[in-house]
Amino acid sequence: MLNKLNVQEKLKQFYIEDNHYGDLATSIFDVQQCGTLTIVSKAEGIFCGTIIINESFKLIEPSIHIDLLVEDGDTIQQGQTLAIVQGHVQTLLTMERITLNLIQRMSGIATMTNEIVSKVRHTGVQIVDTRKTTPGLGMFEKYAVQVGGGYNHRRTLNDGIMLKDNHIAYSESLSQAVLKAKTMMGPMDKIEVEIETLEALDEAIQVGVDIIMFDNRSPSWIQQYITRVPSNIKTEASGNININNVIDYANTGVNYISIGAIFYTQRALDISAKVVM
Repeated sequence: MLNKLNVQEKLKQFYIEDNHYGDLATSIFDVQQCGTLTIVSKAEGIFCGTIIINESFKLIEPSIHIDLLVEDGDTIQQGQTLAIVQGHVQTLLTMERITLNLIQRMSGIATMTNEIVSKVRHTGVQIVDTRKTTPGLGMFEKYAVQVGGGYNHRRTLNDGIMLKDNHIAYSESLSQAVLKAKTMMGPMDKIEVEIETLEALDEAIQVGVDIIMFDNRSPSWIQQYITRVPSNIKTEASGNININNVIDYANTGVNYISIGAIFYTQRALDISAKVVM
């Protein structure tokens, strides 16, 4: 779930970024002039962003009236009204774009995640995201993955110990990197190692990692060598995986599939807002 105080702080940052000199166009309206803003979906998908609608307008008008007509995770249709906001016109117009930008992106991520999860649900594999988030928007994007039915991999750098190829390249060996990491880990931490060769796979098994990531390996390669991995070590496939090839990776028997494309190839869901005086 999203932390309400963090959301409010982010919205304040976005408002200052967009409005630090004032909203010149909206200033043509009297400060007491009121209106109604209707948020409408122009596409079918999975909605995400109720907290954004609830908190964005209240940032500058705490007493504003908001009727939310959907919940996060709802399937929405083209032409469906998502929310009705009644308040001062200056508030409605100033916060309109910030609100739409966030809920369009979050809903787009939730929609794409849901499409991928639905495609592989019968295999039992878990679809997880990556840290390839947009700086400043990570918590919103990762929440959208949850809403779409996926799971968060690491939210920050201290969620587990993930030793990627560059960590290993700077170390004496994969084993040395893992052994050093074990001296630093707490009782709730896990160690994941990225491997690309059979030698690295065997070394990771021997040194006793918690999760092995098959990175940039073909489904056939993974399927050939996954049987070497003991049942106490979880497995993950990653690297250039998308909705078109995800089923091939799901059929290899890995526990997790991480997909960065959820963040950088998805399309924002088309949502608009209209003001009625």
